[in-house]
Amino acid sequence: MVRVGLVGAGFMGRMHANVYAALPNAQVVAVADQRPEQLHALAAQASARPYSSMEEMLKAEQLDMADICLPTHLHAEMSTKAARARLHVLCEKPMAVSVAQADEMIAEARKHGVLLMVAHCIRFWPEYVKLREMVRSGALGALKSLNLTRVSPRPTWAANNWLMNEELSGSAALDLHIHDTDYALHLLGAPDSIAARGTRTGDGLSHIAALMTFGPVVVSLEGGWDFPSSFPFKMAFRAVFERGAMAMDGGPLTVYEDGKDPVVVEIEPMAAASAGGNISDLGGYYGEIRYFVECIEKGEEPVLVTPESSRQSLEVTLREIALARESAA
Repeated sequence: MVRVGLVGAGFMGRMHANVYAALPNAQVVAVADQRPEQLHALAAQASARPYSSMEEMLKAEQLDMADICLPTHLHAEMSTKAARARLHVLCEKPMAVSVAQADEMIAEARKHGVLLMVAHCIRFWPEYVKLREMVRSGALGALKSLNLTRVSPRPTWAANNWLMNEELSGSAALDLHIHDTDYALHLLGAPDSIAARGTRTGDGLSHIAALMTFGPVVVSLEGGWDFPSSFPFKMAFRAVFERGAMAMDGGPLTVYEDGKDPVVVEIEPMAAASAGGNISDLGGYYGEIRYFVECIEKGEEPVLVTPESSRQSLEVTLREIALARESAA
């Protein structure tokens, strides 16, 4: 049984706790958060011991891994502290707010012989897994173009509104849009060219549109959280191949093959989550956490999400941000 110390009792911490409750080989034994109400609620839900800080938790508990679900600017600090305590580390995305911090995280994990994985859940989201399988199989011919969309109402639910503070979150581009940048790189490798434009709300980029090329493949990416509260969260993609298309855009994942009727792709249902927020099931959260726990049990480095690939996604997203700032109003 992998003993987990969960650091952060917000939306993502609650989602991760729901996953561990569904796993037979892992258990949240301790929760750390400086907010008493959220801390004790999640600790009670998980039947875990509560701590007001990660440092207190590390001193008192015998753990196998730390799961870092804190604001982005704390990822590097807390991940390195966990690594120095000889704990394997699962850290929420984005990896950090700078490439230098990401390098520190990688170095400390290597130095202390622990596994480090960044929780890029879209790599494990069932529909996106099916798209990657289609690209790799060549069943519809070569991929020609791909559109990735991720839009949200303003994230006013975050504690102390930290998501709207660019210094803490890196803006919508780094917190939200990085999902699709990471997936594009996971699917196609390093881009040959990048163009990006964006708009501002307050002190950060609230919306970004990017265009990347990967050899002959053109990928357009749109992401932002500058929509009103009544606007629904949406993640979508449309992929065009030589002999058809594949799309998840307001409906179920569907394959459109030349000369044939559309086919809805079967997706195995995931367990319901009760953590709230704008995603109603465990989706890729379940897949990523189950995978990392299995890596710990086997003593194997994660290959589906390596620390170096997460660093690359951070680096490319920061490049997009720099380009977009030139046009941001």
